[in-house]
Amino acid sequence: MQRYLVGGAVRDALLGLPVGERDWVVVGATQPEMEAQGYRAVGRDFPVFLHPETQEEHALARTERKSGRGYRGFVVDASPDVTLEEDLRRRDLTVNAIARAEDGSLIDPWGGQADLQARLLRHVSEAFVEDPLRVLRVARFATRFAAFGFRIADETMALMRWIVASGEMQALAAERVWKETERALMHDRPSVYFEILRQCGALAALMPEVDALFGVPQRADYHPEIDTGLHCLMALDQAAREQAPASVRVAVLLHDLGKALTPEVVLPGHRGHEEAGVPLVEAFCARLRVPTAYRELAVAVCRDHLLVHRAHRLRPATLLRLIERLRGFRDGPFFEQALAACLADARGRTGYEDADYPSADHLRGACAVAARIRASDIMEPGMKGPEIGERLAQARAAAIQDWREGTSKG
Repeated sequence: MQRYLVGGAVRDALLGLPVGERDWVVVGATQPEMEAQGYRAVGRDFPVFLHPETQEEHALARTERKSGRGYRGFVVDASPDVTLEEDLRRRDLTVNAIARAEDGSLIDPWGGQADLQARLLRHVSEAFVEDPLRVLRVARFATRFAAFGFRIADETMALMRWIVASGEMQALAAERVWKETERALMHDRPSVYFEILRQCGALAALMPEVDALFGVPQRADYHPEIDTGLHCLMALDQAAREQAPASVRVAVLLHDLGKALTPEVVLPGHRGHEEAGVPLVEAFCARLRVPTAYRELAVAVCRDHLLVHRAHRLRPATLLRLIERLRGFRDGPFFEQALAACLADARGRTGYEDADYPSADHLRGACAVAARIRASDIMEPGMKGPEIGERLAQARAAAIQDWREGTSKG
């Protein structure tokens, strides 16, 4: 029985990056032998064990043979006869197929170290096409390592396109697609992920609402970059630059989906795209099983981002209703995330990357002023619910008006 450190831990150490999780492959052992040494079995699809002390994952060396569609359509052989080289051969990329023995020596039968030096993401073998999830994984790796200058090998991109053309992407579970996408969203340049998916056709297959934005023109005076898809990716990178949470990045990605529905005769204008986009946001989130909190924020940003941009010009009553819809009086984090998404939208345009965004502070100020007025301040004997709500709204709108006038005089 021998064990080897494999995968990301070896790759990241060779790149000089911090090592997170450490995964091990065990050669020459059986499940009873592992359990006899105190390892605890946790694998559902193949033999995986937790080390009795470190709790790090140890998987028996295995081979996989395609037997059906999708991520789970494999027959696994994890017998003690499987060699380390055979186990490494089934992995996705050569840079992930390097092993380190316990004495520190490297085992690299597929040229992973050379590809690390060349900054190349290249598949290990033709078995790459057997798992459609690898299309998303390669796109995510390219996103994570974009700052290092990594690129996808031409022959690997060709196999990614072949997988998409085969229809295998539709066999992926929504949870798998979302997991890879959410992880990619949290990298420094998440736009790379969607660009690569678009290049190989996977974006149209899995996220047609986003893919439809490319080639849709916008008014150049508002959007010098013109293309709607490009704008959304620029805004997404702006959200990453601001270190926004995943919920904000999802909202930014989806905020302009309605522009794909604009009739050609009225382009490059997009009047009404906000409301038109809400059903598309809902459909996207339902299909990919996006968390409810993310969906609610994305819907709010899609529906109201233009009003946020025009906050200074809104009547006090309209501004108050906007604050209420964005949960300004009852959910501070939601309100701030909506403003963060709108900031990324405003800056996700050519030449506006560092522009001031006074709308956010205007909404914060109006919200703070209005929140000082409570129902108890305006209630009179005999008032009922609807009347109380109407009177409270009037008082808050008046307070916002007074605040604006005082601010302008100051």
